[in-house]
Amino acid sequence: MAYEKKFMELAANEAQKNIDTDVGGPFGTVIVKDGMVIAQGRNHVLSSDDPTAHGEIYTIRKACQKLGTHDLSGCELYTNAYPCPMCLGAIIWSNIKTCYYGNTAEDAKNIGFRDDDIYKFMEAGFSDKTVLNLEQHDRDTTIRAFNSFQKDSERTIY
Repeated sequence: MAYEKKFMELAANEAQKNIDTDVGGPFGTVIVKDGMVIAQGRNHVLSSDDPTAHGEIYTIRKACQKLGTHDLSGCELYTNAYPCPMCLGAIIWSNIKTCYYGNTAEDAKNIGFRDDDIYKFMEAGFSDKTVLNLEQHDRDTTIRAFNSFQKDSERTIY
């Protein structure tokens, strides 16, 4: 499908719903399949005390529940702002292949959101300990579950 402005307007309206509330930031998302809205939602970080309840993730969860699947192949995602790294990961993991966004990451930074911390961490080769102290330990212990999983070739990989 091609971009349709009406779906971006719905995403923008979802974002607007959070203005003057304690629900979350001004981020809204719509997921569409075959020209039909499957789910729409917005950021719920503050109301749910959940830092992962970004608009994209909240709406991906709703779409998966509605469709009864973890695989959103064939869906498109509209969001009013460039997805943060966490949301980009969720979009990719859910098999959405097209994502349309309105505002830039710089626009989000300009109103106080800190996606830059994650981008800086990645650019520094995941070694900036002021952002996150990321250390590997005890692989010999943790690899056992992976080895057991790998033995069964019939398992679903997602």
